[in-house]
Amino acid sequence: MDFGFDERTRRLQGDVSAFLDEHVYPAEPVLAAQVRERDGDPVARWATPPVVQDLKAEARRRGLWNLFLPGGRGAGLTNLQYAPLAELSGRSPMLAPEAMNCSAPDTGNMELLAEFGSSEQQEQWLEPLLDGRIRSAFCMTEPAVASSDATNIEARIERDGDAYVVTGRKWWSTGAMNPDCRIFVVMGKTGPGAPRHRQQSMILVPRDADGVRVVRGLTVFGYDDAGHGGHAEISFEGVRVPAANLVGGEGDGFAIAQARLGPGRIHHCMRLIGMAERALELLCARAAGRSTFGRPIADHGMVQHWIAQSRLRIEQARLLVLKTAWLMDTVGNRGAHTEIQAIKIAVPRTVEWILDKAIQAHGGAGVTTDTPLAMLWAGARTLRLADGPDEVHERSLARDELCRHRP
Repeated sequence: MDFGFDERTRRLQGDVSAFLDEHVYPAEPVLAAQVRERDGDPVARWATPPVVQDLKAEARRRGLWNLFLPGGRGAGLTNLQYAPLAELSGRSPMLAPEAMNCSAPDTGNMELLAEFGSSEQQEQWLEPLLDGRIRSAFCMTEPAVASSDATNIEARIERDGDAYVVTGRKWWSTGAMNPDCRIFVVMGKTGPGAPRHRQQSMILVPRDADGVRVVRGLTVFGYDDAGHGGHAEISFEGVRVPAANLVGGEGDGFAIAQARLGPGRIHHCMRLIGMAERALELLCARAAGRSTFGRPIADHGMVQHWIAQSRLRIEQARLLVLKTAWLMDTVGNRGAHTEIQAIKIAVPRTVEWILDKAIQAHGGAGVTTDTPLAMLWAGARTLRLADGPDEVHERSLARDELCRHRP
């Protein structure tokens, strides 16, 4: 394994770093102010803030657009090439990924449509997403069941002549509160009596279809993430859409979900490394600039332990993520299955620990919005549930190991 970055990757690292320094970091307080200005407006609050639109235009001008997507439709980067760029974007997760059209859930939905969508679906929905003209949401999780196991999903997708009728309730549909979110990728059951992993299908439901009701925006540890489009609870009440809106065939939903979630998980982990790097920078700056008991807190052994452990843990997590990216490039997502699950478990926990120590060093300031630490911690902690809770992945990893080593 050679994790040395090629010339193109190194050039893009420099380009993304310059974009962050010159435009993204200065825009963070602007974003916060623009979101505050919309408090109380039930529609405008969820729209893409003007500063994000400005950043998107600048990113496109610099050629930093759709970096996540391999092949001719995107930048054509491998997972290993994209990893350090996604890491950089994770240093400002509420701005940088969307500015470069590399934010979830749009990335996963674009990958899904690029790989499994029909030519008509790609023309109608993929092209506007690639161009950044619309947003999308992924509707899988349900409030009434443990939907980290997709076989538990209760939403129904029932054939009726030349249409399908969608009925069910979803939540944690990220980005769906944004009025620019025009299309929902909905997972539901088309064949309840079929084999366990052939019961589910995916279908495209336009936001303005009759029977779609966006119920509310949810909060994450008190954050509504309005600048990113929030996280919606959505009711589908007998929504009728053309049969041509089905993605793939009936019963393909589980397999498509697995194909979509693999890249999504590694993208999250790549960005988490960037979050950890920023937290460590803030921790060191605070330690050097703050004194207790007559000396800088950087001189205290406990704080030095936090700093040293943070660097060790970042390097370990980054190596595991890069190994996973390399395996996905060389043997495919199925061949990297163990590592994808491992990073999903290990990286959020690692970054959560580092953020916790940075918050502790900041004292009361660490739990306010005066620094990005509280928001970053909420994001890292949430990822221990997103795309399936840790325990589900640990169970799967343990079963694989038991099968491999059983006499």
